[in-house]
Amino acid sequence: MALVAGYFFLGSIVKTGVEKVGPRVTKTDVKLKTATLSLFSGSGELKNFVVANPEGYKTPSAIQVGSVAVSVQPGSVMSGKVIVHSIKMIAPEITFEGTLSGNNLSKLLDNIKGSSEQDKQAPKEQKSSSKKLQVDDFLLTGAKVNLSTTLLGGRSATISIPEIHITNLGQGTDGITAAELAERVFSEITQKTIAAVTSEIGNLGKGATDLIKGAAGTNMAPTLDKATKGIGDLFKKK
Repeated sequence: MALVAGYFFLGSIVKTGVEKVGPRVTKTDVKLKTATLSLFSGSGELKNFVVANPEGYKTPSAIQVGSVAVSVQPGSVMSGKVIVHSIKMIAPEITFEGTLSGNNLSKLLDNIKGSSEQDKQAPKEQKSSSKKLQVDDFLLTGAKVNLSTTLLGGRSATISIPEIHITNLGQGTDGITAAELAERVFSEITQKTIAAVTSEIGNLGKGATDLIKGAAGTNMAPTLDKATKGIGDLFKKK
């Protein structure tokens, strides 16, 4: 019975921490359905982790993931520095809403950077009392990006991004803050997503150009040429 109690006790600490610190860092709602963590091995799982979009965006979330596998040094959970051996985000769903020059992910990253800067400017006594992190290995794999953007001319698409693998975060005695960890991770997510969206738009433009070449000399050529020009205009900053 004590083992079972410890299993859920540590999980409840993690869940409370995520839902308390997450919104402060992202300036959006952050939800976690359940968290379980073994009192002895430190292995656990976070289920249904969701980061909502910043204000002004219509889609319900920026990122959601059904399962996050974690490995933590159990005794560190109650200390000033939580030692996380590994975090593995499996098949997260990311939503890209907006344009290349203004979108939900970039706005979310701006929010996180602002929180990180606030932590750096905090009074010394506040810094010393706040919980720090050490993350030895972070892996995000199998991510899919759902596009909600005018950049595709009304066409919906789901694209993939390369895995994100980051190691040795917060190895020093001071560790890193939750905001610093989020900034590092979301910087990678935003960068790789924008690169993938740019490539997808480029492929769409190339396809239209190929159609024009095939339609040369027919009555469809002027219409297709106009469509291709419109795709080019999508890259211009609003």
